[in-house]
Amino acid sequence: MNEQYLSNTIKLFEYYKTLGEKTIDQLKEENLFWQYNENSNSIAIIVKHLWGNMLSRWTNFLTTDGEKEWRKRDEEFENNFTSKNELLEKWNEGWQCLLSTLKNLSVNDLDKTVYIRNQGHLVTDAINRQLAHYASHIGQIIFIGKMIKNNEWQTLSIPKGSSAKFNQEKFAQPKHNEHFTDETLQKNKS
Repeated sequence: MNEQYLSNTIKLFEYYKTLGEKTIDQLKEENLFWQYNENSNSIAIIVKHLWGNMLSRWTNFLTTDGEKEWRKRDEEFENNFTSKNELLEKWNEGWQCLLSTLKNLSVNDLDKTVYIRNQGHLVTDAINRQLAHYASHIGQIIFIGKMIKNNEWQTLSIPKGSSAKFNQEKFAQPKHNEHFTDETLQKNKS
């Protein structure tokens, strides 16, 4: 069960990473810095926050508090990225830190306690906390991307009006076990 938990969780993080990348890929550089108003975040700001959070939470995950002394969280909400390339470098750095940490965990680590701001979490709870946090921000990135692209948006899910066809294709296959992200992740690798 615990090995399956780890592999499934890694797949979920990779899935959300892919959704974010498929959104960013659809946008022009200037779109990444667009804000609905001064109180809202641009995609660049959300990426900067994810990067800062990921480095803080996943660096020395098992041995140090997830809120590192060197983290400057408030600065994550100030945009100082100058290009899409810089944004993507930080994006990849954060995800690399997270994914390499998860891939190096063992089943024996899952029952250990880690701390975030001195609050103890079982490793599984800390992982779940970050999965929910990152999924919410990826949802924001997708929503902003859809607003910007409007009718030119390329859906990341089942296109409108295609549910019946999609379900027909799925139910035409024999019952089998696979993680729901396997198709999406496989398409992204090819």
